[in-house]
Amino acid sequence: MQKILKSLGISDVNPGGFAGEWVGGGKTQTVVSPINGETLATVANVTPQEFDAILAKSHAAFAAWKLVPAPKRGEVVKAIGDELRRNKATLAELVTLEMGKTLREGLGEVQEMIDICDFAVGLSRQLYGLTMPSERRGHRLQEQWHPLGVVGVITAFNFPVAVWSWNTAIALVCGDTILWKPSSKTPLTAIACTKIAEKVLRDFGFDPAICSLAIGRGSDIGDLINTDPRVALVSYTGSVPGGRHVGKLVQERFGKHILELGGNNAVIVSEKGDLEIALRAIYFGAIGTSGQRCTSTRRVIVHESIYATFTERLQALYRQTRIGDPRLNENLMGPLVDAQAVATMEEAIGKVKAEGGQVLLGGERLSHAGGCYITPCIVEVPGNIPMVQEETFAPVLYLMKYRTFEEAIALQNGVPQGLSSAVITNDQRESELFLSAAGSDCGIANVNTGTSGAEIGGAFGGEKETGGGRESGSDAWKVYMRRQTNAINFSGQVELAQGITLEL
Repeated sequence: MQKILKSLGISDVNPGGFAGEWVGGGKTQTVVSPINGETLATVANVTPQEFDAILAKSHAAFAAWKLVPAPKRGEVVKAIGDELRRNKATLAELVTLEMGKTLREGLGEVQEMIDICDFAVGLSRQLYGLTMPSERRGHRLQEQWHPLGVVGVITAFNFPVAVWSWNTAIALVCGDTILWKPSSKTPLTAIACTKIAEKVLRDFGFDPAICSLAIGRGSDIGDLINTDPRVALVSYTGSVPGGRHVGKLVQERFGKHILELGGNNAVIVSEKGDLEIALRAIYFGAIGTSGQRCTSTRRVIVHESIYATFTERLQALYRQTRIGDPRLNENLMGPLVDAQAVATMEEAIGKVKAEGGQVLLGGERLSHAGGCYITPCIVEVPGNIPMVQEETFAPVLYLMKYRTFEEAIALQNGVPQGLSSAVITNDQRESELFLSAAGSDCGIANVNTGTSGAEIGGAFGGEKETGGGRESGSDAWKVYMRRQTNAINFSGQVELAQGITLEL
């Protein structure tokens, strides 16, 4: 463990703030591993005064960074991706140590960082505007995109490095600077990533404050980001209540925000679908990252004619789940992030039972060397009862029946959240209906694959209480830039639009 930490620049005691130099004069926090309760390191949070200085330096760095040609900014992002490649194994091990996801998932998360850097490098030469015809003779209309400013990135514990990279790689090629406030549950991975970015920026001769860091509680450091007008865009990943709070504060100052909030993701299993595909997709979607993904499968809506067979086979898969130290390749599921997450899962199971749900299996605590382990749980429910409509960030899966496909879509859409969804069917009419305006109301809708495992090439995000934000691929880059419309007159005369004349 010490070798991993040392190779990534993590000491026994670490300052939690960076904008060209490392600072940390606030309260210290001890970081323990959910694998076994072992202490990893301590981190000194930043004070409000240190935060103000960090933001001032990030804001000043923007003035120079925005003038660097976008392809040159892309070269910096390419170098960050290369540095991530060199550190992939050790950074993945740190993700596993600090957050508890399996090592194979940790490696996948770092690969996602590398992939978004590659995507952003190409994007640095494709920040396209448009030209449009003008109604006036001798005029031309165009739109172009300019760098926006400081981007405040507030991330959650479950993807402690990937979400930062989604925002950072895109924002950097767009000419923005980054101020990162990570989850207090996973500060060490944030320090490691900031050190990687610092090295690359220094090697290129750029101000390392372009990628700055401020570790602290959301109620103080997070709110300083949300309320400061020097932060042009806030990208927040977290809970629905947290998103409501962030959205209100940022909107009050007319700032921009990206909200990536809760998911209550469902898979519809049609009697016309492939049962093997359904079982595999749902199994990983439900237990991957110990059910702590925003895209984790929470609900399964199964046609009544195959419900008994499906349920029996899914339980058989669950009983084979190897739970334990996520660093060991034979284990498919590791711990939850902390003891509070285990208690929250147990409380949710108790509530859904009181509302008429029947636990088919799981939900028992496990004793593994002081870690936060619990067995994944399957609960049979009569539909979207109150507890089912809430997102429990844990491996709890709700099963329900449907009779008609329209009924299944109504159940899929009948929750407040709208992130990810899927249908397992070989019937083209069912799949097309699911993808149509009359189908899934989610930001992500998949056919014959699960709800998790989004690729960086597509824009990521959801609707309703999921917040409406979009990150990563496609044209999500536009939110990180300032749109400008231009009218260019080359006629030699002044002509007004809409046919208005002005006699002088």
